[in-house]
Amino acid sequence: MDKSITYKFIKKLGINVSSGEYHNITLYSAIKKTINHFWKSLLLKYCMYSVLLSPLNYRLIRPFLWKKLGCKVGKKVFIGYGVWIDFTYAHLIEIGDNVHITNMCLLLCHQRDISNYFIGDDASSLPYEKGKIIIESGVMIGMNTTIMPGVRIGEGAIIGAKSLVTSNIPPWTVAAGCPAKVIKTIEAKR
Repeated sequence: MDKSITYKFIKKLGINVSSGEYHNITLYSAIKKTINHFWKSLLLKYCMYSVLLSPLNYRLIRPFLWKKLGCKVGKKVFIGYGVWIDFTYAHLIEIGDNVHITNMCLLLCHQRDISNYFIGDDASSLPYEKGKIIIESGVMIGMNTTIMPGVRIGEGAIIGAKSLVTSNIPPWTVAAGCPAKVIKTIEAKR
C-alpha cells in the first residue's frame, strides 16, 4: 500500500495515525479534516459543559447540536451533562423518540480492529472497525454508561448506570453490568 507524502510528513512529525485510515490523505483533506474536527469539538464542548441556558440544554440545544454534528436524533430526546459522542463518526448514531441519555455517558462508533494484531505490532497503527449505534424510542441510559460500536438498544429498554454495552439489548428489558447483560424483562400492564 503506497503512502501519500502528507501521511509520511504527519508520521515524521511524530503524530501516530492509523495507516489504514490515513495512508492516502492529501494536504487539502488533512487541513479540511482538522478544521472540521476543530468546529465539531467546539460544538461538543458546548454540549458537554455549558451551563448557559441550562433548562434548554437537555431537551432543545444538545439534541439540535447533535443533529448539526451528524447524528439522527428523534423528538423529545433528553441529553444530559457531560455526554461524549464519537463526533468523527456521528453520522453512525441514530436516536429514536423519547430517549433519555443521562449524564457522563459515552457513545463510541469506532474501535481498533485487533483481528490482525501480533506480538511486536504497534497497536496505535491498527485500522478502525466502525459500527452504527442505534438507540430505539423510549430507551433510558443510566449515568456513566459506555455504548460500543455496532450496538442496537431495543425500544423501551433501560440500561443501568456504569454499564458497558457491547452487544445488542432486546426491547423492553433492563440490562446492566460490565459487559451489560439483561437482568429483567419488562412485563405488559395488566
